[in-house]
Amino acid sequence: MVSPLVSIVIPTKNSSRTLSICLTSISRQTYGNIEIIVVDGYSTDDTVEIARRFGAYIYRHRGERARAKNLGLRMASGKYVLFLDSDMELTPRVIEECVALAESDQRIAGIVIPERSVGSGWLGRIRDFERSFYMDTSIESPRFFRRDIAVDVGGFDEDLVFYEEATLAHKIERAGYWVKARIGSPIIHHEEGLSLSRLLMKRYYYGKTLARYISRYPEQAYMQVSPIYRIKIFLGNRRFYLYPHLGVGVIAVKLLEYIATMIGSLSSEHIE
Repeated sequence: MVSPLVSIVIPTKNSSRTLSICLTSISRQTYGNIEIIVVDGYSTDDTVEIARRFGAYIYRHRGERARAKNLGLRMASGKYVLFLDSDMELTPRVIEECVALAESDQRIAGIVIPERSVGSGWLGRIRDFERSFYMDTSIESPRFFRRDIAVDVGGFDEDLVFYEEATLAHKIERAGYWVKARIGSPIIHHEEGLSLSRLLMKRYYYGKTLARYISRYPEQAYMQVSPIYRIKIFLGNRRFYLYPHLGVGVIAVKLLEYIATMIGSLSSEHIE
């Protein structure tokens, strides 16, 4: 049986601290027919040199992450495309499992890959604990897609930064395909350098296109925007009460993120 080509698209911008880990994990996949596409935002560090060492195709772009991913999508040759962040690490069987699942049913156009957060200190533990509750919920977004369908629906929404990673799946689902299949092998998200101030500044920035996201995807927006929906997920899981110090931390951080997002939504929505 011929193994279909998988294109892995990675947007980068001064990503030298984590990119080697990401690309090494790709080289260690149990599935071999892979091409790597790095879409770089004119990095000033060693990002491009690292990408070249791993044989990646490199393209340059200016603009938001959705625009970078759409450029990678246009340049991709694979039957399937996986969108990764430069601070993510694949466990060895991710691609193999995704291809096997996608090939088993032509109705599947998007596959969710579970994520685990790795970070130092209190915030790192909070982030990993939070992510563990999103398994099999509407919070998860697929990262692995059939490329032809992704192209047909127009890729990601380039004028959104609020949950832009979910917009491709929303459009594919509207076209009548299944995007909620999931595998078991996880992605490891390296967030060692994340601080609370950086996290809240990101949420503030994402909030700038909140209203646009809600108007375009009202059905999905409730799950992504409402703090009540997420708190129900936490409080409805018995495991939440087994670690009360982490549980309280998750609730506190999510409320701060919500406030930052709302403040951002009150500011300009102009995105370059």
